[in-house]
Order: sequence, then structure tokens, then C-alpha cells
Amino acid sequence: MPPPRNSKNVSTKQPWPGRVAAVENAQVEKEESSQTKRSPSSPQGAPKKRSAFGDITNAYKSRHFGGRKETAKVVSKKAPKGSSVLGVAKNNEVNLKKSLNKVPSEDAPSESVPAESDQITSQGSIEKDGSSLTPLEPAGQVVPIEDIDKGQLVDPYSSAEYAKDIFTYMREREENFLLPDYMQNQRDITTDMRAILVDWMVEVQENFELTHETLYLAVKLMDHYLVKVTSMRDKLQLIGSTAILIASKFEERCPPCVDDFLYICDDAYKREELLSMEVSILQTLHFDINIPIAYRFLRRFAKCAHATMETLTLARFICELTLQEYDFVQESASRLAASCLLLALKMKNLGGWNPTLEYYSGYKAQQLPPLVKRLNFLLTYHHDDRLKAVRSKYSHRVFFEVAKLTPMDMLELEGALQS
Repeated sequence: MPPPRNSKNVSTKQPWPGRVAAVENAQVEKEESSQTKRSPSSPQGAPKKRSAFGDITNAYKSRHFGGRKETAKVVSKKAPKGSSVLGVAKNNEVNLKKSLNKVPSEDAPSESVPAESDQITSQGSIEKDGSSLTPLEPAGQVVPIEDIDKGQLVDPYSSAEYAKDIFTYMREREENFLLPDYMQNQRDITTDMRAILVDWMVEVQENFELTHETLYLAVKLMDHYLVKVTSMRDKLQLIGSTAILIASKFEERCPPCVDDFLYICDDAYKREELLSMEVSILQTLHFDINIPIAYRFLRRFAKCAHATMETLTLARFICELTLQEYDFVQESASRLAASCLLLALKMKNLGGWNPTLEYYSGYKAQQLPPLVKRLNFLLTYHHDDRLKAVRSKYSHRVFFEVAKLTPMDMLELEGALQS
């Protein structure tokens, strides 16, 4: 019976299914990210702009870039009515029959996941009912005690399935980025100027709360550019700031803008100069800027050693000190990271180079002592009053005050490395 003419239809308004509350990221910030994003040594006040070769005090206030919360929208679809439901069910039944009739090709790799009864051995092979398949690693390599990526298979952001291949690829790539002794071709700049510039770049990383990966990559970009281009000293800070800009675009979610870099350079350069230098660096390096850095290898090796955050921070402090030292420019990133970790382990009396570290790093224990001794010498005797950024940074309690730890005696270290 139709409703009266003057009556109004009362309907219950359904909320729009696509409008859902924002979902915060479930992953809580760890100590590592807090070390990356905090600038403990910076007092309150506006960011201080200065020339890299002028006042090298550290009076900055942390500036917050990024921090946006990711939102996830869930769109719910209404179920089809009547015959449409039957049609979907019928199609599902047909698709199921087709999939059951498919026979895998002999050439095609198997995509099936091993059952719970299967056991993944330390060599990477799968054992089932006592029979083992061919090991994934070539013969002659050291068998690791444990699979360090096995526990992170449930975390999609860790890329645990590809971690071994990724770092193998990085080890291969670093052979293409070994730096020569390029300072002999630079007539107007010296190693001391480079050290002061890197010290300033560390302050910029703290000021803008950039990741450590950005800092390491920026120093690499600067060095590789100076290998191929002879520069004057008045352009050195421009090269350093532009290298940080490029590295920020490569590593950061929210990189600083061009005006920020012009400001921290005390307006010593114009916008056109910074953009022109960016083009020059990218073209000189043929846009191949995915350079392996020691910081990533260090995190990987520390996981193999089950190092605590304090031990890892100590190794990072030693590794970051080498950024300013030209004598360590020619060292490969992976070997430098392995040596920094070994020195940190010895300083903490936590043992030496175990088989798992040897397997994943590719370095044997007898290959590292010469570089470890050089690092301990740097930690003990190299104190330049002009270079304060790294030691001041790692003297804060956020970094466990690792810069205040007493270095090992050289004779004591010699005995510890031989044991």
C-alpha cells in the first residue's frame, strides 16, 4: 500500500564506508630512530646559520621535518544481491576447478611454501623426512651458527627474504666505488679543510634531524665528486651542502628545501648556484648515487653479534669519526664497518669475531686487526679542537655517552686481538 501523499520517508542514513578514522603506524619508534631524529647537543633557539669555515660552534635547535602519520583507508563494498551472489559463487567454483587442473611445469620454480614439518637448515636448504635438498650456499663457505633473518620473516618492512641477496649485491657494488688518493690533484683545498667541512655536515645532519644514512651518503657524494672535479676552497661548502641536499632526496621522506640550505650557509651562495651544483654533481657521477655506506653494513653485522644498542652506538661513534679523517677514505665500507664493530666488542669485552659474523660479513678474523689498531689509534690520540661535532654528539646520554669511554691501551688491544 503506497504511503500517504503528505507523509515523508524516514530513512536511516548509513555512514559513508570510505570515511574511516586514521590508523596510526603500529610500529613504535625504537632507540635507533630516536638517536637518528634527536639533536641532544643543540640548545634552544633558532637554527644558527654560518659558514663551514667560520665559527664551528654547535648552537642549533632541532627542526622537525616529516613526522606525518600514515593513514590507512578501508573501503567496504556492499555485498551484491540476489543472482549476483550466485554468479560470484559459480565463478569461484569454476576458477577453483581450473587451478586444480593446472600441472606445474618442470622448468617453472616451485612457489609452494614449506610445510611446518619441513625444517630450514642453517645452510639454507630444506629438509623433509630426513632428506636434504641442495644447499643454497656454495661449498667451501663457513656455515653460520644461526639464520639472523629467520625471526623477522613476519615483518614485511625488514625484507628478510631478500636481506642476504641485498647485502651480497652491496658488497659487489662497493668494488666500483673505491676512492683513490684524490687530494694530490686538488691544489686549493687540503685534508684539514675537508675535515672541517665534514664536521659542519655533521652539525647540519643534527640541525635538520636527518638520518645517519643521509650523512654518510653525502660525504661519499662529496668525495666522489672531488675525485673527478678540481675545486676551489670558496666552493667547498657549496659542494658539501649540495651533497646533503641530494642525499636527503635519496634517503629522507621529507627532505629540507633549497632555501633551508641557503640559510644555513649564511646566504653565502645564491639559489641558482646551489641548483647548478646539484646538476653538476649528478651529471659527474652519472646519476649513480646508490653508493654502499658503512652505516648499513654496521647495522647488519651488529645483528649477527646480537650487540646491544650501547655496543652498536659505540661502533657507530668510531665509524662516524672516520668520516672526518681523510686517511680512511680509501677503505671499503664493509671492511670499515666490520672493524668498527670488532673494536667495540673488544672495548666492551664481549668476545671476538664468531663464525656467524665471518659468514655474513665475508671477513675472517685475521683480516681485521690492522684496521682495528688504526681505529683505536684514532680514538685515542686524534683530538682536533676544531672538530667537535661528532664527540659532542656522542657525549649525550641519548647516545649512552659513548664518547666519554676510555679507549683501550694499544698493548691490551694487541693481546685481545690475538686471543
